[in-house]
Amino acid sequence: MRKELYKKLCERLKTVSGGAIRHIDLWNHNVEFIEQEEQWERPAVFIEFEPIHWREIVMGVEYRAELVVNLHVVTDWKGSSADGSEFQDESLEVFDLLDDIHRRLAGMEGETFKEFDIIESATNHNHEGIIENIESYGCVAIRSLE
Repeated sequence: MRKELYKKLCERLKTVSGGAIRHIDLWNHNVEFIEQEEQWERPAVFIEFEPIHWREIVMGVEYRAELVVNLHVVTDWKGSSADGSEFQDESLEVFDLLDDIHRRLAGMEGETFKEFDIIESATNHNHEGIIENIESYGCVAIRSLE
């Protein structure tokens, strides 16, 4: 299930804003250790799977879960977004990118997941030259051994 969902996310994210996303990978606290990481282009999206709590549908055969996937959307800081700032419009373009990501992903389905849609958004400015937006999506996950 995670493999299928990850690959579909990569496929869709590559189409966002005419190919604006420059790097896609699994989340590994990439922003927190940015000085120690190999360099990656931005905008970047890191995909994080939260812990999955499976419910048995048919014991030993089929399971369902409410899955949460966090997309860590990392962009360069473009200057002050303060009211009246000459950089405000450029700085706030990141929200257009997030809207386009949502347009590409909302309602996505696969063989092993259904009803993929946004459930939460957070903006993190705690990093010097970058901004991290975390877009959380939920879906129904299916795990079958048959």
